[in-house]
Amino acid sequence: MLRESTEGDLPVFFRNQFDPEAARMAAFPSRGQEAFDEHWRTRILGQPGVCARTIVVDAEVAGHVVSWERDGMRLVGYWLGAPHWGRGIATAALREFVALHDTTRPLHAYVAVSNVASSRVLAKCGFRPAGEPTVAADGVEELLVVLADAP
Repeated sequence: MLRESTEGDLPVFFRNQFDPEAARMAAFPSRGQEAFDEHWRTRILGQPGVCARTIVVDAEVAGHVVSWERDGMRLVGYWLGAPHWGRGIATAALREFVALHDTTRPLHAYVAVSNVASSRVLAKCGFRPAGEPTVAADGVEELLVVLADAP
């Protein structure tokens, strides 16, 4: 289900994050094509310490899971295209990622409090709240969750 991400995956990743409903649920603003490609090429693909994996379903690119270091924390994030929602794919992909691709513990994630589906995915994979929700600089209420042990 997961393989190393490549530049050839970027068109699907771009469409996934540009979907207005997906961006609303994630409470994360979509980037334009140029900014998106630049971010992926310079900040994710090929960077030491960044682990990027593509979610493949029925031989089709469906999304991605990425982990990186920021402010002394190891963080993980994921994005799945809307046609693949509600089928347990995000849970299976994140579970595989934390078991095989990034076994760093603790591993953290931020989730918008309003994104109930993503909160469930994280909980099913063993992530637990690391405190109370806070309001980010962009005004989004978010919760930091942590995976302390293997799920």
